[in-house]
Amino acid sequence: MATQRIPVILVTGFLGSGKTTMLNQLMRDSADIRIGVIVNDFGSINIDALAVAGQVDSMIPIENGCLCCAADATELDGMLDRLTDPELRIDVVVIEASGLAEPQSMIRALLSSGNERIVYGGLVEVVDAAEFPDTRLRHPELERHVRAADLVVLNKTDRVAEDERHGLLESLQEIAPGVPVVSAVHGRVDPALLFDHQPRETAEEGFRQLSFADVWADADADAQADGAHGADGCGDDIHGDGQDHGHHLHAAYESVEFSSAEPLHPRRLMEFLDSRPLGLYRAKGFLHFAGAGRDRKFGLHAVGSYLRFQLSPWEGDEPRTTQLVMIGTGIHPDTLTKRLTECVAAPEEEIDETHLMGVLRYADEMDSGTGGPTG
Repeated sequence: MATQRIPVILVTGFLGSGKTTMLNQLMRDSADIRIGVIVNDFGSINIDALAVAGQVDSMIPIENGCLCCAADATELDGMLDRLTDPELRIDVVVIEASGLAEPQSMIRALLSSGNERIVYGGLVEVVDAAEFPDTRLRHPELERHVRAADLVVLNKTDRVAEDERHGLLESLQEIAPGVPVVSAVHGRVDPALLFDHQPRETAEEGFRQLSFADVWADADADAQADGAHGADGCGDDIHGDGQDHGHHLHAAYESVEFSSAEPLHPRRLMEFLDSRPLGLYRAKGFLHFAGAGRDRKFGLHAVGSYLRFQLSPWEGDEPRTTQLVMIGTGIHPDTLTKRLTECVAAPEEEIDETHLMGVLRYADEMDSGTGGPTG
């Protein structure tokens, strides 16, 4: 069985864009997910770590499954090694970069890590909708940061008019064509857009400490109760911004599933991946390639322009089928399905190992549970 690698997500953005708020929202909306957090900030007092964990230190256990670490860039590898210790059972690691950090440097540091238990989970650039024009003038490097992103979160859209928001979306697309952009208020982004949001099945003890998730749930319940008994008799707007944030987060993106009982042609699948449709943010799943033999299963992990295959053996009675999930904004499900259907190999096509060369360039070695990447 292939080793399950832990995605590491980089969250960047200029000072005040709302990175810490977004991180807190992810923690709040992912109470069943164990999140490891690395906060990278400048200065002797790490204000962002204070906001996230309530105190500053390394390896602080939080009962909702989050571990917060204050680190500088030189400590990154060490923190990743500690957070990905199998005993911690971390599902995802989020690195909140300093507002002054260079995204490209953060990506290089992560991709050059020797940690075999992690996989690049993408770079998310948080942009302040209200301040974007002024920030762009003061800091022209912002455009370079946006181009480096796999996903842009246009935050604080409640502070701009609708026509202004559309103008900002157009500007971001001009700066970085094809990079998916989602709008957000108070940093609220559906966790399913960033990582697999599957509840962990564990046998919890009957008694435990009160968690952040419990406190937030109680606070929401209190706020709703107060609103229900208030003068206006309305308890839905618990954030005070006129919106119900508990619903329709998925409206910002689409998820498309594809499966095939027939093997795929490796070269045609690579042509599809090399020319991914605009707005396609994530692609994941398992692939059955013609010419690969019956023993090699290819796990696909693609985020933005990053692409990796992980090889593992099929289980003896496991169906040799392709199963993919694609996530993005502004994507066209029928077009995606049609293009992937065209990747199915015809029975009469002769396909051998040479056709797999393009795939193997991005592949890790066969993994029985302990193997690592080949490059």
